Amino acid sequence: MKTTAVLIERHGPPGVLVERERDLPEPGARDVCLRVAAAGVNFADLLMRMGLYGTVPPKPYSPGFEVAGVVTKAGSAVEGWREGDRAVAIMRYGGYARDVILPADQLFPWPEGLDAASAAGFPVVFLTAWVCLFSAAAAQAGERVLVLGGAGGVGTAAVQLARRAGLEVMATAGTPQKCAFVTQELGARACFESRAAWHREIESLEGPRPIDIVLDPVGGVNTERCRQLLAPLGRLVFYGLSQAAPGKRRNWVRAIWAWLRTPRFHPAGLIQPNIGIHGVHLLHLHDKSNVLQTAMEEIRPAMESGELKPIIDRTFPLSAPGAAEAHEYLHQRRNIGKVVLVSGDG
Repeated sequence: MKTTAVLIERHGPPGVLVERERDLPEPGARDVCLRVAAAGVNFADLLMRMGLYGTVPPKPYSPGFEVAGVVTKAGSAVEGWREGDRAVAIMRYGGYARDVILPADQLFPWPEGLDAASAAGFPVVFLTAWVCLFSAAAAQAGERVLVLGGAGGVGTAAVQLARRAGLEVMATAGTPQKCAFVTQELGARACFESRAAWHREIESLEGPRPIDIVLDPVGGVNTERCRQLLAPLGRLVFYGLSQAAPGKRRNWVRAIWAWLRTPRFHPAGLIQPNIGIHGVHLLHLHDKSNVLQTAMEEIRPAMESGELKPIIDRTFPLSAPGAAEAHEYLHQRRNIGKVVLVSGDG
């Protein structure tokens, strides 16, 4: 069987993405074949294309961590899935493709009422936000959380999940328009422009060390600012280093500079301020599939009822030119919420 996929054959700007026809293997006994209707685009996809992402297969390969589609074939040992079922899935890579083969335990039911773009755009961001808030940080109602990048994919999910759990939410975002969306549409109590001295504004408004939980996907000097804002028994959850890739091309000087400016924490240095540091990488939770199942069992019904909603900014065609446009759009930091690639069936 043949399929088409958008591939990274060499590193560079968005235009290096190419579309190729490839052989699709038969599903294994515990695998399914999914015809992709839509694929979510994440910032890590951009890092892959630039050569700044750590765990990737040999080139050429397709980026893409999440898809929504229809099961076209199921392996002999697969239970609970059959041809024609609609599903969403998460994977380590490979989502920018017309068809994907993946283990059945990486599939989740497609929430009723969601179109293809929304179904593909929620798994990674909502699961990441859920794990950061409730597995890593053990968030409790009444605590105060700061979400860096509150208008991004994970940010919009985290603000919704935190408010739903009774937390007091503050955030940062890149423009006044994004801040207005985070407060007026998502319900955060306050949002501060990330290009300003937001940490000083928070201290001026709330006093010293006012934050119980920080979600930080940015790194660099922002991480130290977050640390200084943590209240006693506060938790910093670090899940990205977006400052390492401010442009469209790989720039090792900038990447190393962002890495060096991100503080290192010695365990002894956490004792006196009574703080904790966590790291989260959703796609490396292989041995914690029960955590993801628990999270999805809470998220999916809330999606179906409208209590939670994927924030989809724009869609682009599931093709090499469409993926390049989507990457360009994300590089410009123009999005509020998710960007999604949609096939002809989407």
